[in-house]
Amino acid sequence: MKKLLIATTALVATAGMAAADITITGHAAAGFHSGLDDVTTTTTDAGVDGLDVDVAADGVYSNAGVDFTMTGATDNGISFSASVNIDAGEEVDTGDFEYDGTDGGTAGLGAVSMTGAFGTLTFDNNGIDNLYSDATTHDVSYATTIGAIGLTIGYDVTGGANATSASATYTAGGMAFTLNASEATGGMSTDLAVSYALNDTVTITADTDSAAGGASVQSVGASTTLNGVSVAVSSANNSTWDVDLGYTAGGFALTYGVDETDGWTATATAALGGGATFSAGVDSADATYAGVSFAF
Repeated sequence: MKKLLIATTALVATAGMAAADITITGHAAAGFHSGLDDVTTTTTDAGVDGLDVDVAADGVYSNAGVDFTMTGATDNGISFSASVNIDAGEEVDTGDFEYDGTDGGTAGLGAVSMTGAFGTLTFDNNGIDNLYSDATTHDVSYATTIGAIGLTIGYDVTGGANATSASATYTAGGMAFTLNASEATGGMSTDLAVSYALNDTVTITADTDSAAGGASVQSVGASTTLNGVSVAVSSANNSTWDVDLGYTAGGFALTYGVDETDGWTATATAALGGGATFSAGVDSADATYAGVSFAF
């Protein structure tokens, strides 16, 4: 009788499930680094948790990880997904020339989401970015579309000055509009961005960023890509500017960027085949890295 009860319960629990799948992927990386910013979390002189940007000691890095992605769907058309990852070793952020420190090798739960005709509902405790700024994170978000307008709302259930943020997108022809907003200390922070594709190779952008309690910053930019060569320039009314150059051919890519401080970065990547990629970089502060990453 006890076994029959368990079997009956299992049938009820799975009756609404149409399909389920688990995907396992892996990654690894190894190389050396010198002069990278150390952004491991420390306590600042003010006694508040923050980011210490001291230079990390020169050395080597090696890390590996496994990611489990679980997806499924119910008979009534609701799809769902969840993820778990395990990472261990020394990690570097090659995009920002930063040393991220040691990952403890513990399992971490990623986002759990459900998608249907109602939109997408995502849960991830302190793991969802504020839609205006990466500086704060949310616990839950909801995304949907209404006609040509895409809407996303993020919320931090613990409250606070940045508890809620929202984003709206709209595209018509070659025009694309994005409005991001967030609650903030002293009012509301907003960012409105507009882009226009003149043709298949040239895009013009404009942006106005109004942080709560601060002055509004307007910027304009343009980008083009032709025969593997890309150029992007931008300038703002606060005397900042950026120029980024790139070249891609086959599995090889070069980038170079410089800004108003005369600070520059140069990177190179090359696909080695079989899921392996070589990457190297150097910047104006004499920070360097070089290594190989693998995808399994």
